[in-house]
Amino acid sequence: MSMAQQAEPAVTTPPAPGPRQSDGRTRERPVALRVLARPEVGVFLGAVAVFVFFLIAAPTLRDGGSMATVLYQSSTIGIMALPVALLMIGGEFDLSAGVAVVTSALTAGMLSYQLTMNVWMGVVVALVASLAVGAFNGWVLVKTGLPSFLVTLATFLVLQGVNLAVTKLVTGNVATDDISDMDGFDQAKALFASSFDVGGVEVKITVVWWLVFAALATWVLLRTKYGNWIFAVGGSQESARAVGVPVTFTKITLFMLVGFGAWFVGMHQLFSFNTVQSGEGVGQELIYIAAAVIGGCLLTGGYGSAIGPVFGAFMFGMVNQGIVFAGWNPDWFKAFLGVMLLGAVLINLYVRRAATRR
Repeated sequence: MSMAQQAEPAVTTPPAPGPRQSDGRTRERPVALRVLARPEVGVFLGAVAVFVFFLIAAPTLRDGGSMATVLYQSSTIGIMALPVALLMIGGEFDLSAGVAVVTSALTAGMLSYQLTMNVWMGVVVALVASLAVGAFNGWVLVKTGLPSFLVTLATFLVLQGVNLAVTKLVTGNVATDDISDMDGFDQAKALFASSFDVGGVEVKITVVWWLVFAALATWVLLRTKYGNWIFAVGGSQESARAVGVPVTFTKITLFMLVGFGAWFVGMHQLFSFNTVQSGEGVGQELIYIAAAVIGGCLLTGGYGSAIGPVFGAFMFGMVNQGIVFAGWNPDWFKAFLGVMLLGAVLINLYVRRAATRR
């Protein structure tokens, strides 16, 4: 055989078709595990358990009117828990959210009454003031790099003092004057604090607004570029900035969303009771944050949903009213909430770890 002669290439036979081999790294997880990994699943299961428990312990809750009261209580918490949850997904939280609600109501009430204007003028000015407080919190945060705990704690103290001092200075009392006989009151009440009949049961309009805001927040998080920005800045602010995410804009607007929520709930309180006590709101910020945490949002940011806080707020409303309807000592309410918060966090942690374990 000549050295110049070349060997013919070997003919290879393709392997027979069969099941695709996998090393386990690219294997798709079962649907059940993917569902359990969702942040709202754990709180949904917890809400169902609390709901069933109080239906058994407090038979009065089976009445339509009682359930409407639970939904109303949940909605007043849930409307604020939604923007607080978005802010937490973005890696921050707001300790001034509770007193900001009262600040908004006081602004609208005093401005309308003292200047004898149409109440809608007070409503609009209160909205501007609430958005300005949120923008200030966000601006100080991004410009100084201080933790949101310190920035919003300072705002909390300032607003608490201003609420009381300005109210006493303007009205001579610790509460605003009654505005129920002013122009525009009935129209504003219809928007913020009215009720409607469903099968003989009176349902508050805040329940509808709560569900509308939840649907809108879910759409924003899952279907918009802004939603991606929220998750990005919450996961890693520097990495988000490196890929072109407008971190400053996202942070400031998230705080402004909290201001919008505070304005809306403040208007509800004002037009429900016609007057507002200046010392209210202290401690409510912890309820809003707890509802978001129970709903699956992490304090470290970058993880959560808008649906989870809906169930978290419902659990608060159910416990709050369920204790009353069951005839238990209401002094145990906060203790029950603390146990529920810790339990929900541990369950969410366990479910997440189980769902992501290979």
